[in-house]
Amino acid sequence: MEKPKKKQVLLFYCVESQDLARQVAAQSDLIQLQSINWRSFDDGFPNLFINDAQDIRGQHVAFLASFSSPGVIFEQLSVIFALPRLFVASFTLVLPFFPTGSFERMEEEGDERFYFGDHVLPCFETGIPLLKQRLHQLPDAKNAIVAFPDDGAWKRFHKQLDHFPMVVCAKVREGDKRLVRIKEGNPSGCHVVIVDDLVQSGGTLIECQKVLAAHGAAKVSAYVTHAVFPKRSWERFVHKNDEISEKAFAYFWITDSCPLTVKAIANKAPFEVLSLAGSISDTLQI
Repeated sequence: MEKPKKKQVLLFYCVESQDLARQVAAQSDLIQLQSINWRSFDDGFPNLFINDAQDIRGQHVAFLASFSSPGVIFEQLSVIFALPRLFVASFTLVLPFFPTGSFERMEEEGDERFYFGDHVLPCFETGIPLLKQRLHQLPDAKNAIVAFPDDGAWKRFHKQLDHFPMVVCAKVREGDKRLVRIKEGNPSGCHVVIVDDLVQSGGTLIECQKVLAAHGAAKVSAYVTHAVFPKRSWERFVHKNDEISEKAFAYFWITDSCPLTVKAIANKAPFEVLSLAGSISDTLQI
């Protein structure tokens, strides 16, 4: 069967996603960045202008959004509704992090999709391949195992990580306290990587780290796809004075799905960003 011809894509983006948009465009000559004037009226309401709107007729158009707060969602909705109405050949909304869909129930392609109406065709992608690639690059890759903070994380990710030894944790109540315990698996002597979909305050990750270290883990790292970190809660993970203590994470991998966090943690150990740019570039050809 003849392979379908690749398409030229015009990529618009919001202000927060500018750096990621540039990385996506750098992945392929078939992706061209387009611009929007993100202006506001004196009363604060958006006064946006899509540059060269007449030139996108009949073209494949995409918009890279960032729903980090209700305020920016409101102005981006104007663009999301406007672009498909400019007689484009197709319109793709790229939303690396969908806040109201944070508790993802779809384990793999083919499962029921329930966030969208019939007029939207959602395509779900995962950041786990980026993590797997990075783990194989570690000096102690053969000693790496994965851990899940609860059964929900195990359910979401274990199929994609089934060739790694696993530890499953669980949250239990003791009086008024919620504690983390190891439910199954043995972390002793291993570089344990805690895997979850997102992080807010980071309290659960810290409790998991303590339990894993207490059970003999040689090192503990973490991966989350969406590093939300409200109120600068990422600060509790930063290495102090460039020293790694027994309580510190060796690595903390995140993706660039939350661009404000990416800017905040730049050049701060143990954080390392695994970019979604390549995945987004490939998906735009679907």
